[in-house]
Amino acid sequence: MNFLDFEKPVEELIEQLETLKQVKEKSKIDTSASVKELEEKIKATRKKIAENLTPWQRVQLSRHPDRPYTLDYIQFLTGGDFF
Repeated sequence: MNFLDFEKPVEELIEQLETLKQVKEKSKIDTSASVKELEEKIKATRKKIAENLTPWQRVQLSRHPDRPYTLDYIQFLTGGDFF
């Protein structure tokens, strides 16, 4: 997943979440409360970032490399693979 410079706080939280999930998987420790807390924090951080975007940051989001392209939508709707 690609992150833009203003999305770095979200990237760091997602990395923490993935690490926590790996710990849960390896050690069988119940981390569901911590996972839920991190997910809520990610959601709140994304909302805060979205509320304070500059016009240029909005353009960057609209051109984000991870955004779906027209062919992605067509493939999803038809269930087919054209290539």
